Amino acid sequence: MAKLASLEGQGMHSEVLLGRTQQRFFDVSTKAEDRFTYPWAYEVDFNKRAEFDAASMDTHDINLKIRELMSHGNGTIVVKNPGAKHSIGVGLLNRARIYYEGSLGYFGCGLLDGPNVTIKGRVGWSCAENMLAGTVVVEKNAGSCFGAALRGGDLVCKGDVGARTGIDQKGGSIIVGGRTGAFSGFMMQRGRMVVLGDAGANLGDSMYDGTIYVGGKIASLGVDAIEAEMTDLDVDWLSRKLAMYEIDPPKDLRKMTKIVSGKQLWNYDTLEPTEKKLVL
Repeated sequence: MAKLASLEGQGMHSEVLLGRTQQRFFDVSTKAEDRFTYPWAYEVDFNKRAEFDAASMDTHDINLKIRELMSHGNGTIVVKNPGAKHSIGVGLLNRARIYYEGSLGYFGCGLLDGPNVTIKGRVGWSCAENMLAGTVVVEKNAGSCFGAALRGGDLVCKGDVGARTGIDQKGGSIIVGGRTGAFSGFMMQRGRMVVLGDAGANLGDSMYDGTIYVGGKIASLGVDAIEAEMTDLDVDWLSRKLAMYEIDPPKDLRKMTKIVSGKQLWNYDTLEPTEKKLVL
């Protein structure tokens, strides 16, 4: 048996896991650059700034230009007029500060591992899909599947988001300053989601683990999603996380609704047919 003792202090997970643990640790005896960066990552200086106008460029050229600027040591990059083009800024595995002065289309900023991104406009479907680490902050609204399969880092939208926010979320944090659509948190596995506004129907449907906080009204809960008690650790974490992104918290964080997994679907295949009907 392997117990996630280091996580118990956060008040989030206390279950005993059977078999081989999935928890991984860094070797503190190695150099920091060996532990936190890829061997092919560029050495960048955050004080070295570059910008370019992407109005007349296609997606392929925009992404190549960002990598070219990083290869020259630019740690701060400003992309002007991205024009809501799709798949911009995907697969960046380098530390950098990237500012998009405009809106992005579908699949923007997917597969990130390291950058700190600010988007001054809106984003389309599946922003920051499969992000591993770093931050993405959207100043306006976002489309459906915001943070799909998120694995780590912080994904923030200060406006409203569409349906299926955080679908299959595996870690990290998703913060929504406004409302979220139906089936948000669907099949959530780990991580935390914060929705300061209202949540659509079937919130947390079939979630395996993780935590969802909602400040407004919930249209309905999905299968196996239940309410839980807010704790001091929850309030402390919410206060610190919202302050990081300069988002005004509700007047009383304790009045937010906390949603977790009821864990009735964990062993669904072993249930009797009558028991399956009760769960669903």
